[in-house]
Amino acid sequence: MSPYEKLLLENKAWARERVQADPDYFNHLSEIQNPAFLWIGCADSRVPANEITNTEPGEMFVHRNIANMVVHTDLNMLSVLQYAVEHLKVDHIIVTGHYGCGGVKAAMTNKSLGLINKWLRNIKEVYRIHKQEIDRLPNEEAKADRLVELNVIEQVNNLAKTSIVQHAWKKEQRPMLHGWVYGLKDGILNEVFKMDPNTQLDPIYMFDFDDVK
Repeated sequence: MSPYEKLLLENKAWARERVQADPDYFNHLSEIQNPAFLWIGCADSRVPANEITNTEPGEMFVHRNIANMVVHTDLNMLSVLQYAVEHLKVDHIIVTGHYGCGGVKAAMTNKSLGLINKWLRNIKEVYRIHKQEIDRLPNEEAKADRLVELNVIEQVNNLAKTSIVQHAWKKEQRPMLHGWVYGLKDGILNEVFKMDPNTQLDPIYMFDFDDVK
């Protein structure tokens, strides 16, 4: 049996188990999508959102990319963000990085990796801003781990700078923004940052909205 055939077989077994436990499981799931969370995570295969949070299908809207980035020119991410905030009405957005992130480690080097260079430059900017703090750390693992945390914080701030989030903050006092880091070695999620809808940003990043009273 080939690896992809095994996936199809496992899918059938999973679906069968769900129906045995609840005959209406898929009927209910297909009727509505009403998640409370938007998860912006790393594409790393070791960090699956539903498994590590023990959530069911339908409970979390998920977007993943290399190193869990919130880039203001990324129309894919922005489309997901707008849909989650304006249509699904999520109450929480969680940016989740992970220790041992290959994208973060690569951004700390001078290696040319092709197209991904352009993406990793966003992480290099975070490194540049915090270089003095990071370079004081005792070894490469500690430096990379701290950059993972700082990158998560920066991406949460990038969320707050979007008109999508600011509009929802002013109009509906949601969503709460969270920055988490997942430990590959222990399976634990740690919160390193959060922002509520009353957070004040630098005025240069603030938008005026005529439809918000």
